[in-house]
Amino acid sequence: MSHPISFTLIGGPTVVFDYAGLRFLTDPTFDAPGPSGNLTKLTGPAVPSDSIGRVDVVLLSHDEHEDNLDVSGRAMLSDAGLVLTTPEGGERLDLAHGMARWDSLSVEGADATVTITAVAARHGTSAVKHLAGQVTGFVLEADGWPTVYVSGDNASVAKARQVSERFPDVAVAVLFAGGAKAASIGDVLLTLDAERAAQVAGMWPAASIVPVHIDDWAHFTEPREVFLDNFARFGDGARLAVIERGVPREVVPQ
Repeated sequence: MSHPISFTLIGGPTVVFDYAGLRFLTDPTFDAPGPSGNLTKLTGPAVPSDSIGRVDVVLLSHDEHEDNLDVSGRAMLSDAGLVLTTPEGGERLDLAHGMARWDSLSVEGADATVTITAVAARHGTSAVKHLAGQVTGFVLEADGWPTVYVSGDNASVAKARQVSERFPDVAVAVLFAGGAKAASIGDVLLTLDAERAAQVAGMWPAASIVPVHIDDWAHFTEPREVFLDNFARFGDGARLAVIERGVPREVVPQ
């Protein structure tokens, strides 16, 4: 039987979780609320950065937007054991290792060796790729542990399908949702909305679905309650493993 995974939502796309004896952190955002680049943050982090403790691996979907990596988040990177991101991000960030799509690496955890694979993602559509930038998702695998998919800022059902074809045994899917849009790019979804999230969830019918990126930012067209209501219309709401800000929750694979 696979181990449960303890998740703590910091806010936005930022989650801490323990897996195979390693502590992972996704897209670090720890700034206070207020203007942040071209975006507006509505709520500060549920847990301050100095209370996170040891971080072994940062999974950074991309480094170009403040709702995925802000000033305080950047300051944390130097203390992390390993920072993984896109190839372009690896060139911009001195402390990061850029991974091409489908590249894998192994990290020794206290409980098992974890294989981390960078997987397909698209931030919007191909027509706005030059504006939205390069993004990546990740898949984690370890003996005795559930396979975990972290979507990153992916808005494409087709890209998620590519992941499902290579990793059909995903048992926990962490989906960045919220239906994010940006006025500078136009009426284009930059992350999954509830309808698309339900389609992605359907690719792994037995997986637990952990929705994140649904809190704290003004450019989400489907913030938490809207997303949860809409997902129940398009998919099986009982499959959602909803995590509250700042409250650890063990997610047990179905």
